This record gives sequence, structure tokens and C-alpha cells, in this order.
Amino acid sequence: MIDHEVRTYKSSENLAREDQLAWKIAEVASGPTPVDSEVTEMVINRVIDNASVAAASVRRSAPLHAREQAQTHPYSPGATVFGLPLGEHFSPEWAAWANGVAVRELDFHDTFLAAEYSHPGDNIPPVLAVAQHKGISGKDLINGIATGYEIQVDLVKGMCLHEHKIDHVAHLGPSAAAGIGAMLGLDTEVTFQAIQQALHVTTATRQSRKGEISSWKAHAPAFAGKMAVESVDRAMRGEGAPNPIYEGEDGFIAWILSGPEARYTIPLPGAGEAKRAILDTYTKEHSAEYQAQALIDLARKLGGEIEDLTKIKRIVIHTSHHTHNVIGTGANDPQKMDPKASRETLDHSIMYIFAVAMEDQGWHHEHSYAPERAGRPETVKLWHKIETTEDKEWTRRYHSTDPNEKAFGGRVEIEFEDGSTLVDEIAVADAHPFGARPFARANYIEKFKTLSEGILTGAEQTRFIDLAENLENLDAKGVAELSFTVDGLEHTGSKGIF
Repeated sequence: MIDHEVRTYKSSENLAREDQLAWKIAEVASGPTPVDSEVTEMVINRVIDNASVAAASVRRSAPLHAREQAQTHPYSPGATVFGLPLGEHFSPEWAAWANGVAVRELDFHDTFLAAEYSHPGDNIPPVLAVAQHKGISGKDLINGIATGYEIQVDLVKGMCLHEHKIDHVAHLGPSAAAGIGAMLGLDTEVTFQAIQQALHVTTATRQSRKGEISSWKAHAPAFAGKMAVESVDRAMRGEGAPNPIYEGEDGFIAWILSGPEARYTIPLPGAGEAKRAILDTYTKEHSAEYQAQALIDLARKLGGEIEDLTKIKRIVIHTSHHTHNVIGTGANDPQKMDPKASRETLDHSIMYIFAVAMEDQGWHHEHSYAPERAGRPETVKLWHKIETTEDKEWTRRYHSTDPNEKAFGGRVEIEFEDGSTLVDEIAVADAHPFGARPFARANYIEKFKTLSEGILTGAEQTRFIDLAENLENLDAKGVAELSFTVDGLEHTGSKGIF
């Protein structure tokens, strides 16, 4: 990997495009490096993972409405939309939109956390939609997905957005544009322009993940993917973009991030170096914010060890800055303690999540968020006894570059009414590569079957898994069928402009 220092330049300095971050990203995308077999296998895992959570959410409001929007844009050759018949095709940017919402709705697919947060699986819907529309083979699709993951992970490692209250999807627009460019074999200049355009139009505030969190939380990455498709289309027609987008005097670093004096270091693969960043990412066993994964595992363990939860006086979770300030009491969001809060808010409340996981000694992507579950009096009482606090050591481990000490969990101290205490801790989720039960192909397939049970027929489950596992050898027809159909999928008839 090569570390690239990125800073602001005055317009009079005339920074050469070859020295710009967007150009260096585009060079990674346009390089001819083959994809490692290990990366190929993980891409297949994540294609299955995305389909799992999309199937589970297919009848929920946000995916349903996004799908209805896409249905007003039929197109040929076009791309498929999760849930709809394979013979129906839609304009690829709208297919990316609908599928992106379905994938993100339950907050249940993969994650990568470093200087910034991300769900790199959000790259798959736009790249796949363009692949289906353009008649791309499975091998080239894998290259596009691997590239999208590489760029997003590398940006996340070196450039923090949340400290400036910018939503993390600002890294997704450029990564998806790079992935599409790599898959289509576009030259560096075209991908360079698309990356800049995608960043310019996908920068938004973090209010979508703050306070009363709405369904836009699921739409935001889908919007970034849709914009990436449109940015590539525009660049392929010979149109340019704001330049230099990262380093410009009025650009991203100067006015959105840390200002003209700031320096960022972005690691990118060198010429001929494999794009392996997907191997640094990890998926979720539980439908909740990633920082909750390990703590859910610890909560269900502790719940089984404590005979009477009503005897608990206080629970303090000592954890990282991110966990404390985003999903903990450090966020100062009263909504995180409200039994009537939205599902999107509850999955960003570790206090709620820890209480339910202790009581149920498990977690369910629907039942654990049900209004009647959130409003249960004994749950509310336990929930309101829980608080978080930042522990500098857990923050240090969260940011560590050493995979053997990087951690996303915390230490839990439970004080009982009689004055006794119980203390336990967990570093990573059970499903993490270094966890108690690391996810492998069989786990991804089981997750798909579990989440799509009662939604897809057995034959449809088998058809999709067979295609996904053979992704590297699929021709354009096989890629075009890399979706699933849900029998009897309802249509609300919602009305908008389209």
C-alpha cells in the first residue's frame, strides 16, 4: 500500500490532476490487477449477505416505496429489483436505488470501522445494477465490487467525516463510482471525473443518524449509489466535474472537513497490487449498529448468568468514544431512552439493545424492535438503569491498526441492589473473524435461508444461492438473474410525482 498525503491547494498552485486524490483512486480502478481467489470468495459471501437482509426487509415501508419509485422507470435492457419478477427490468440508477434501500433498511449487512464508519456492502447494489444493464460477466462484476470495497475502506481508514457531522455516505459515492469504472474498464480520466462528481453530490450532514432517526437512514446510501451511477454516465459522455474536489481551495477538505491547514493520509494499493480491503470488513450476526454486535453477545451471556434481573441497580458500559457518543448516553439523545422511538432510533440505542438482549438472551431482527417489546414495563425499567461512558483504552483499541487488538466491544459493570457487582467484557462480536464463532460461507447461507424463510420459496432460495456461489463463472445472462422474486408481493399504489 502507498500512503498519499492529501491537503488543500490554492487555485494559483495549479495542482496537477495526476497528484490529486481522485486521480489516484481512479488509477486503482483502471489498473488491470486480477482479483485474488480469497477476495472472490468474500465478494460472493457479501452478495449473499446483501440478498439476505434485502429479502427480510422487502415488505417494509421504505423498501416498498423505493421499489414503487423504481417501477415507474421501466427500461431495457435495464436491471432487476429485489422481489420483482426477473423479467421486469428498470433503469439501472433506479434499480440501484430500490435495492440499496432494501439492503440498508435493517442495518444488518457488513461494516468497516476506522477513522470513519461505513457499510461497504452498499457498493454492491449500484455496481450490480450497472452490470445487469450493460451485460457484464460475473468475473468483471467481482472486480467492480472488490474495487468499490477497496476505495471505501481506504478512505475510511484515512479521512474522518463524522467529527464534522458529515454522513459517511460521502465516501460511498466515490467508491461506487470507482467500482463501476473498474467493472466497465473505463479509462482513468473518465473514472476520475465520475469520482469527483459523485463526491460533490453525495455530501450531506449526519442529522440522518441523529435525534429522531427516520427512514432516510436507509435511503441515504441508496441515494449515494444512484448518484454514482449517474455520475459515471455523465463522465462517459465527456462531461467534467468540480476539480480538484478534495484539494481545491473551496473544496471538500477546505470547507467540509478540517480546513486549509489539514493533512490526511489515504492508503491505496500500488500499481499491480491486489485489492484486498474487503477482507478487512466484517458482517453482522445481529440486526443492529455494528458497535452493538459484541455487546449483544455479552448481554445474552450475562442474561443467562443472572437469576433475577430486577435486582440490578445500575449497569455501566465502559466503551469507545464512538459507541458512547453515537449509540450510547454520550449522544445526549432523549429519543434513545423513549419506548415509543422508531426502529431506526432503537437500533442506535445500546441501552435499549443491551436490556432486551439480557432479558431475551438473544436478538431478533423484527421481534426485538416491536413496539410491544420496546414498551414492556420491566424492559423500560432495566433499560433506564443502563448508561455508557468512554474508556480511553477502549477508544485506543477501536482505532488500533493492529487487528489482534482492534476492538468494538467494552467492559460492563453491573451493580446489584445488595451492593454486589458483576464485571465482564468482550472485545469483538462472536461472528467477527477473531470472534468465538467467525462467519464462514455456511453462516452466510444460513443467514440467507433464515432471513428469507417464509418470504422466498425453497426453490427460489436454492436458485439464488447456486448463482451466487458460481458468480465468477456467470455470463451476462447469469448476472442478469442475480436477484430474487417474491410471490404475491403487494403494491401499495402510493402516489408521488412519478
